[in-house]
This record gives sequence, structure tokens and C-alpha cells, in this order.
Amino acid sequence: MQKKTAYIASLVILLAVMAVGGWWSFSGKGTQESATVVDRSALIRAHSPSMGGAEAAVVIVEFFDPACETCRTFYPKVKQLMAQHPGRIRLVMRYAPFHKGADKVVALLAAAHRQAKFWPVLEALFASQADWASNHTAKVELTWKYLDGTGLNLEHLAIDMGAPDIQQAIAQDLADANTLGVAQTPEYFVNGRPLPSFGFEQLQQLVAEELAKSR
Repeated sequence: MQKKTAYIASLVILLAVMAVGGWWSFSGKGTQESATVVDRSALIRAHSPSMGGAEAAVVIVEFFDPACETCRTFYPKVKQLMAQHPGRIRLVMRYAPFHKGADKVVALLAAAHRQAKFWPVLEALFASQADWASNHTAKVELTWKYLDGTGLNLEHLAIDMGAPDIQQAIAQDLADANTLGVAQTPEYFVNGRPLPSFGFEQLQQLVAEELAKSR
């Protein structure tokens, strides 16, 4: 009888240990996964400029500052990455004007977006960045001469830059950047996943993983 009781007691203890171990393993896994989950509602807004089809398998969300040198350097690389996978990648741009004076340049871009000229204006600004952004300070008044040839109505642009909805869009992007923990630019999210560490190779790897999932 004593042996039977001891056996039952041992079995109960073993089951309890297994249950606790299983719960710990499950909880640990959940914690690990949650570390890579972001608030998807903060990733894309209706006002966000985008390039690529709405049905693309991979969506890259980039928080950028037009006065950021690394943003300028990475931009053509991201376009080349998209060209290597035609129709399968969509790029969404979010404003993160962290440099002094960059908020005014972002307002210019947002106003250009209203005229469906965001992309040619962005490329014109990146090409001339060294002239209007120096010492971590952006000077929007120096950008105007580089807008010729973009097809912009400059009179409307100047008015729209101060429009309440444009200022609200910039404020929303900065709030979303804070929600997502964006502290520098460029910052990328690939199908909602942040880069494990900063670098273009890391971006390529994350895109490759998401493309593989869609096949």
C-alpha cells in the first residue's frame, strides 16, 4: 500500500513538473514572438505615399528623413531590390523629420504628394541634398531651385505646405514612429517585421524570407 501511495505521489509530482515546464515553454515562446510583433495599425496610413501594387506579396514600410544621408544612399538600393522582383514588392514611405528644419522639407514633400509628384520631388531632393542640408540642418528655402522639371505648381505647393491636414499627417507619422520605437532613419519594417539589426543586407534577407513565404 505504501509503495502504491509513493508511486501515485511520484506520478502526481512528475505531471506537475511537466505541466509547469510546458507552461514555461509556451510562455517563453510567446514572449520571444511578441518581441518581433509591432502595432500594425501604426505602420501605414491613408496619406502615406507608396510605390508598387496593392497586392504585392511584400510590403516595405520605411520611416525616412529627406535630410538623412543614409536615406539618400539606401533609396536607389531599395528601388533596385524592387526591380529584381517586379510586382512583388510595395514600398510605403512614412515621414520622420528628425533633423533640424526637416519638418518643412517633409511638408514640401507632402504638398507635392497632393499633386501626385511625391516621387520625382523626393528624387530631386535626394540628388541635391548636399546643397540644402548640411551640419544636420535642413534649409527648405534652398530646395526650391531644384523643383524645376518636376511638374509642380509651385504657387499651390507653397499654400499647401501649411495646410492643417498636411501638418496633421506629419504629426501622425511622428506619433506612429514613436509607437513603433523608431529612433533613427531609415527604419524599415517588412510585412510588419522590424529589421533584426540595421543594414541593407538585413533588409534584403528579411525581404527574401517574406518572398519565400508567398511562393
